[in-house]
Amino acid sequence: MTAKVTQKEINDKLWTCCDVFRGNISANVYKDYILVMLFVKYLSDIYESKEEKLIEKYKGDMAKVDKIMARERFSIPKGTHFKDLYAKREESNIGEIIQTALKKIEESNIEKLEGIFRNVDFDDARLLGDTTQRQRIIQDLLVIFNSDILNLRPEHVGNLDVIGNAYEYLIGKFAAGAGASSGEYYTPPEVSTLMAKILQPKVGDRICDPTCGSGSLLLKCAKEIKDNLKSDDFSLYGQENVGETYALCRMNMYLHEVDNAEIKWGDTIRTPKLLENDKLMKFNIVTANPPFSLDKWGADNAANDKFGRFHRGIPPKSKGDYAFVTHMIETLDDKDGRMTVVVPHGVLFRGSSEGKIRKKFVEDNLLDTVIGLPANLFFGTGIPAVILVFKKNKKNKDILFIDASKGFEDNKNQNKLRESDIDKILSAYSTRENQDKYSYLATFEEVKDNEFNLNIPRYVDTFEEEEEVDLSAVQEEISKLEQRLFEIQKKMKSSLTELGL
Repeated sequence: MTAKVTQKEINDKLWTCCDVFRGNISANVYKDYILVMLFVKYLSDIYESKEEKLIEKYKGDMAKVDKIMARERFSIPKGTHFKDLYAKREESNIGEIIQTALKKIEESNIEKLEGIFRNVDFDDARLLGDTTQRQRIIQDLLVIFNSDILNLRPEHVGNLDVIGNAYEYLIGKFAAGAGASSGEYYTPPEVSTLMAKILQPKVGDRICDPTCGSGSLLLKCAKEIKDNLKSDDFSLYGQENVGETYALCRMNMYLHEVDNAEIKWGDTIRTPKLLENDKLMKFNIVTANPPFSLDKWGADNAANDKFGRFHRGIPPKSKGDYAFVTHMIETLDDKDGRMTVVVPHGVLFRGSSEGKIRKKFVEDNLLDTVIGLPANLFFGTGIPAVILVFKKNKKNKDILFIDASKGFEDNKNQNKLRESDIDKILSAYSTRENQDKYSYLATFEEVKDNEFNLNIPRYVDTFEEEEEVDLSAVQEEISKLEQRLFEIQKKMKSSLTELGL
């Protein structure tokens, strides 16, 4: 059935929810209220649509309908449907009513939704104000979600992808205004797409992001398999340390109809949760955008790590970049494991323990490609970043260097990779050929001669010759300007004399 509303209409309507909160609480806080309400509306509309079709099919035989609905993806207990909440929007204790409904929804779907609403409280006076203000904010929010545009029933929106897309749209908009904290949960979609295409996910792959944020990298990998290979045969795994971001990720998975993703809450370095027989689980694909140069990442306990992850060396206490890279490599499948990770440029050339770890990665023939990205791509930091590509069972010891730092769309607040920029990177990655001032395939010996320093300008000549200056033309222009200045000064002197000055 053709959608009655467009993606843009849904996105724009959802964004108006922010007006309800502005001036009362910050975007980094109110984002959770809007995203949770979107999730509740989605569950309610999907459930209601299915139930109505069954009632029609079985001519009102509710015993049969209830039996079938008990096997649905999610259960919506009586009194917890969005329509029930909307009907009570003018009640002074509407915040409490919503909290009770969320608890019931969670308890009715405990295996899937346990703890998913823990970080939002619609009855929180500290954040939403006194009873009157709280009731007004929630009522306005419910009214927006009750609009025809936000009718999320399948027969109304057509392709259910638009709901997941709307969720991603909101997360992206919130990240744009959240400053440094947005890096905790958001990787720009163009970067996620590039990383997923580099990894070339296959049917049956186990895919992991150990610092998964809101799950965008995992979902981009899933999209590659769904769109290109027309298969749902893959499995997603993730771990996230920030509780509210962990909840965002789980909702994001369900809104994209990925119900079997295994997302864990906890510190990946100190307490990895993705285990199999008390050992680190292995994956065909590992991809991540970890926090840059994290201080206090757990270095004090690294020497006694029960999983033996730091046998190549322990990263410095104040810079956890190689701690995450090391963890990721140790979780790669030995046969076809492949990995992409976003890191700051310092990872390429810093010395001391990082230099020793970097040397071991190269000597162990794990590093495949180094891709330099443009500056100001990531929310919360303007510094340019690098994508490192690692592979198990490489056929040779060459390392490809790509300088993609100059290919981007220059937006006012945030730079962006264009489709043409992504295509150029992917082409260079695929052909592994030398391109003047863009890419270079270095041998192991060349990297060794550079003392395992991976700084891209050591391999890709990025020097741009300046245009030759025509000194005669410049001197002639200077003479003209001096003559013009003399004439202006002469006129000014004459004018001042006439004024008696």
